[in-house]
Amino acid sequence: MPLGGNIELKFGVVLFSAHYLPFQETIKNSQFVEKLGYDSIWMGDHFYNRVNPKDPWFEPWTTLAALATKTTRIRLGTLVTNFIYRNPVLVAQQALTVEHISNGRLELGLGTGVYQEDHTMAGIDYWPPKERVQRFHEGVQIVDLMLRNPITSFQGKYYRVDQAVCNPSPIQDPRPPFTIAAFGKKMMRIAAEFADSWNTLARSTENLRAGTSPTAEEALNETKRQNEQLNHYCKSLGRNPLSIKRSLLVGWTPDAPIDSLDAFYEFVEKYSAIGITEFIFYWLTDEYRELIGNRIRCLGTSMIESIAQEGIPKYSLI
Repeated sequence: MPLGGNIELKFGVVLFSAHYLPFQETIKNSQFVEKLGYDSIWMGDHFYNRVNPKDPWFEPWTTLAALATKTTRIRLGTLVTNFIYRNPVLVAQQALTVEHISNGRLELGLGTGVYQEDHTMAGIDYWPPKERVQRFHEGVQIVDLMLRNPITSFQGKYYRVDQAVCNPSPIQDPRPPFTIAAFGKKMMRIAAEFADSWNTLARSTENLRAGTSPTAEEALNETKRQNEQLNHYCKSLGRNPLSIKRSLLVGWTPDAPIDSLDAFYEFVEKYSAIGITEFIFYWLTDEYRELIGNRIRCLGTSMIESIAQEGIPKYSLI
């Protein structure tokens, strides 16, 4: 079921280069994206540089805190933070801090994390899927409670919080919005309960586990199915499906929306028709685009400008 109505589309950029470029370059890039008119900047949350492990890799929360002092309008987020090497209490405190440094511009992206290396390098046992989802559910509850209340206690199977203090209150009311990355049924149920925005890669759980890529048509149909499933869970919880924004991390399908403006228009129109209201694109330096090849389709500098100048204004309100 498409969301329907007059929905303003949002466009964001994963500033992948912020992980590996000198910080002065990252400042320039973030201000460049902000000046172009994009709505948001995002950073991933992995323990090392998966594209080229020998290259530099800066941690996202520290970087976002710094970028919050160098930008004024654009929203800042993680896509996504996991609880592998961060206790949920720490995530809540980090989020609250960036929320205040940015004067209420934080988008808190949360996900389970799936990469073996993130566990191994941190000396943490690799969690099986059931435990991973259970830990995530508990972690989201803790972060949600702490950002809504000055004192939080929680007793779960994996996490325990005893009178944890979280002051001051967030600037955004009642808390910074949660973007939850979810694909499987249990994660979609959690998203329906806690998310302000749901994010997908347009891939199924089976694709992700097998490392396979869907066709363009399969990706679109899977996203539609996931979207309808989220609507179903929202209704079962008594929640209005329209209260959750639908977000797509672009680059994981065979489509080529970054090759031309016509391709961009076609892609946005077919995904917005099934309910997607936010499109987030990777932007990499040319060197890294060559290293990645077609594994992830990433914007170049010319297209990030063209989309901002000609594409985004077309979708300011549909």
